[in-house]
Amino acid sequence: MKVRAFAGDDVEAICAVQSKCPQASQWRQEDYLHLANDPGGTILVAEVEDARPPEVVGFAVFHRVLDEAELRNLAIEPSHQRKGFGRSLLETGIRTLHESGVRQLFLEVRASNHRAVAFYAIAGFQVLYTRHHYYQDPYEDALVMASDILP
Repeated sequence: MKVRAFAGDDVEAICAVQSKCPQASQWRQEDYLHLANDPGGTILVAEVEDARPPEVVGFAVFHRVLDEAELRNLAIEPSHQRKGFGRSLLETGIRTLHESGVRQLFLEVRASNHRAVAFYAIAGFQVLYTRHHYYQDPYEDALVMASDILP
């Protein structure tokens, strides 16, 4: 397993992963490319190194503003879930954000996505509040979670 910075030619692989993950935000290719060119944007990809060529099986998208950041999207190809890819992406993202001066990381997650809520709780995130009817198709509440990034 390898976590690395996004390269422009990863965008199709990222969109292929997200299309298999209905709980992930469904972004357009242009959205990823726009954020990749934003000074506050960080996109990481996880790949299986044993595959030839290496296969992108997950990604995490962050956006930083001053000393705060938001995890905007994270998805792992279903056949590779529960193998540590998500944890590695999150840990690498937190380390990268900390190095750029971020002290707090926020995220929103569907209230019904119990596996993700538990994953984030184990990673140190706490629920701050609920945004009612935040998601559409279907309408659903979002839990806003946050974690302090400590030195």
